[in-house]
Amino acid sequence: MWYVSTRGMAPRVNFEGALFSGYAPDGGLYMPEELPLLDRETLHRWSTLSYPGLVKELCALFIGSELIPRDDLDGTSGDTGSAAIQSVQGAKNMDIIVLLPKGHCSKIQELQMTTVLTDNVHVFGVEGNSDELDEPIKAVFADVPFVRKHNLMSLNSINWCRVLVQMAHHFFAYFRCAASLDSHVLPPVEVVVPTGAGGNLAAGCIAQKMGLPIHLVVVVNCNDIIHRTVQQGDFSLSEAVKPTLASAMDIQVPYNMERIFWLLSDSNSQVTRTLMEQFERTQRLHLSKELHGKLSEAVTSESVSDKTITQTMGRCWAENRYLLCPHSAVAVSYHYQQTDRQRPSAPRCCLAPASAAKFPEAVLAAGLTPETPAEILALQHMETRCTPMRRGEDWTLMLRDTIEGLSQRWRDLATHAVA
Repeated sequence: MWYVSTRGMAPRVNFEGALFSGYAPDGGLYMPEELPLLDRETLHRWSTLSYPGLVKELCALFIGSELIPRDDLDGTSGDTGSAAIQSVQGAKNMDIIVLLPKGHCSKIQELQMTTVLTDNVHVFGVEGNSDELDEPIKAVFADVPFVRKHNLMSLNSINWCRVLVQMAHHFFAYFRCAASLDSHVLPPVEVVVPTGAGGNLAAGCIAQKMGLPIHLVVVVNCNDIIHRTVQQGDFSLSEAVKPTLASAMDIQVPYNMERIFWLLSDSNSQVTRTLMEQFERTQRLHLSKELHGKLSEAVTSESVSDKTITQTMGRCWAENRYLLCPHSAVAVSYHYQQTDRQRPSAPRCCLAPASAAKFPEAVLAAGLTPETPAEILALQHMETRCTPMRRGEDWTLMLRDTIEGLSQRWRDLATHAVA
């Protein structure tokens, strides 16, 4: 399996090259050169698998066994920063640098990252939103010699591997919701995706292309660039990011839309490059009639307010005694909207990206009582460590200097070990 940049100006790489990277050297995002088409028999066989088993089958399609043996492909995805920290803290040959948007994530999410004090974990609190902290990351990864010199990789959905694992959400949802796989024509399922950067949406679009009969509904908060793109073909920035209760979705630059544009333009890298370079230059883009038509055929969209989020959280608790996180409520609000209008549809699944325990502020705003596990409460009494990245400072330079310093430390340790 080979991987190519969505902008077509970078050499193709194998899975290892896509894994140990961020953006491609030409500024694009890596995608598989060809997508496998799954037949009915394969889908029928996969329908009985556990979630980890399904992840393994999907990963095996995209990762050469010579790189990672099949039996080693047990893994999953989680809340990006804290999950990444937990996976590598204490590792002997790896450092992790985490940029968190100070004040733009919940206090518990922040504590999950800043209370890890192991030597190989380095957390920066950025005085900016998620879009702003992406800028120094993109600048660092644009320097290909620097990336290679220091063996850098990204762990958010810039990296293909995050999107690959997110594909399993759609397959698993389909197999749990489809009425029957015994009919000649596989039944459709509607999957409702709450999103910010668009990684889970891109994963769903890829699953569609592979033959999974799902219809995608993307729901966002009032930072509605994806909604405007689906509805009007208007991929343009608003004046500012608006803080909402669904804080992880407070994003104006959903970079995974580049992958979706590439998919829907039949892997046309020239078209994608032209679109994205125009967007980066002007921060405005209007899709062609043809591309917009393909997008609106593949995806339905909606945008919801904080008021709708809290109302949805309250309703779900009253009707089901289930406590939704605000991001999950963004998706479930669409379900309530459709059922209240008594609109017939295929079976529907709403993806729920997080636990309400991480968002007590939103739970209180909904007039509900937070249910906070003891291990979460314990975080409030632990020592924290976080390096500030203040406005006015050169964040890219700070990031580069940190990476240089860590590399030098490894070189010194290696020299000491040899001596």
